[in-house]
Amino acid sequence: MKILTRDSTRETPKILLDKNNNKFEFEGKSRPENVMQFYEPIFNWLEEYSKSPNEQTYVHMNLEYFNTSSAKAILEILRILKELHDSGNDVKIIWYYHEDDEDMQEAGEDYSSMIELPFEYKVYS
Repeated sequence: MKILTRDSTRETPKILLDKNNNKFEFEGKSRPENVMQFYEPIFNWLEEYSKSPNEQTYVHMNLEYFNTSSAKAILEILRILKELHDSGNDVKIIWYYHEDDEDMQEAGEDYSSMIELPFEYKVYS
């Protein structure tokens, strides 16, 4: 399966979706002008990946900021991963947040309770 990668910009996060090396990473800020245009290839990649996933799918979410439109896209990513998890696959979200960023911590907790996926929280300073 082809690697999906995007470099970070001032408006979009770095994305790395690499099945062969078992790397699934989102990092940076997410406030693209056209959220669907940015996230649609990611949704498609994850849907394709779900047809033949790795034994473990641990997704590293290290977002400093995301706007409301991006929040909906992140929820869709988690929904796709929830379906994968519900099919008996080992899926976990590793949610990173700065020790002073209660909003990002709460966002992870909110997503975890809405989607009911295993979350692991990593605090950094």
